[in-house]
Amino acid sequence: MKYLFAPLEGITGYIFRTTYDSFFGGIDTYYTPFVTTRDGGIMKNKEKKDIMPENNSGINLVPQIMTAKSDEFIQAAKHMEDMGYREVNLNLGCPSGTVVPKGKGSGFLREPEKLDLFLEDIYNRCPIDISIKTRIGFDTPEEFENLLEIYNKYPIKLLIIHPRTRQEMYTGNIHPETFEYAYKNTKNPLCYNGDITTMEKANEIQKKYPDIDSIMIGRGYLRFPGFVGNADLKGNYQKKTLLLDFAEELKNRYAEVLYGDRPLLFKMKELWSHMKDSFSDGDEIFKRIKKCKIINEYDSVITQLKIQE
Repeated sequence: MKYLFAPLEGITGYIFRTTYDSFFGGIDTYYTPFVTTRDGGIMKNKEKKDIMPENNSGINLVPQIMTAKSDEFIQAAKHMEDMGYREVNLNLGCPSGTVVPKGKGSGFLREPEKLDLFLEDIYNRCPIDISIKTRIGFDTPEEFENLLEIYNKYPIKLLIIHPRTRQEMYTGNIHPETFEYAYKNTKNPLCYNGDITTMEKANEIQKKYPDIDSIMIGRGYLRFPGFVGNADLKGNYQKKTLLLDFAEELKNRYAEVLYGDRPLLFKMKELWSHMKDSFSDGDEIFKRIKKCKIINEYDSVITQLKIQE
């Protein structure tokens, strides 16, 4: 089974990816947070920096593109080809309220005919492979049967399915019956994505769908870093020392590119809003971290945690 790291906007940039990999390993492919194309496919400097190969040394990375315009997709893909990439990922899953009204991300799923024409164009003209990350519909799971008919027309490198609709966002139960339908009717390789936080859950997916060879995990890796990882670290991810060292290395690397305590504290509080679940007293730890106003206060909290360990 291959394990993929889902893109999480604002979190899983190159600093996070390379630091995570150096501590835990176990990830076959990382996906970048989406690049939003503009002006004929030209990206912001920040987005370019995130996908530059020299900033992602030692990891297998696939850039993700979000757009509803095929020309912009093709130009961005060609740019990424020039950087050495052989695959790009199309985002048809983002449920954000700033994205959907523009017909991008999962908003594209509301217009299946337009999506079909878009896919026909990019698969005819894109110089490199295209994988797709999708939800199962905009309003209801019943939309997915039509969507899969569209996806089956094209040579999708990997079809990554999060079995929720856009309206369900990230809450409520997933729809295993819809993924089961995809499993039985797809003409493309499938990847499962959604609510995997333990190896037991990952193994359940593998047992239930033996013909898929990859699972994508996102928030599970943030809540329990290393639960899929290097065999040498097996079980050790639960030790506070390893997680505290990981958080400290992230803080030090962020400090090199961020200016002032406020953005640095924001990054660390965001990390701990997830990683607290790895600690039996995580809610209390996060409560103390949330109160920090300057980075020295944050450092004091971490120092106390190290002493306790």
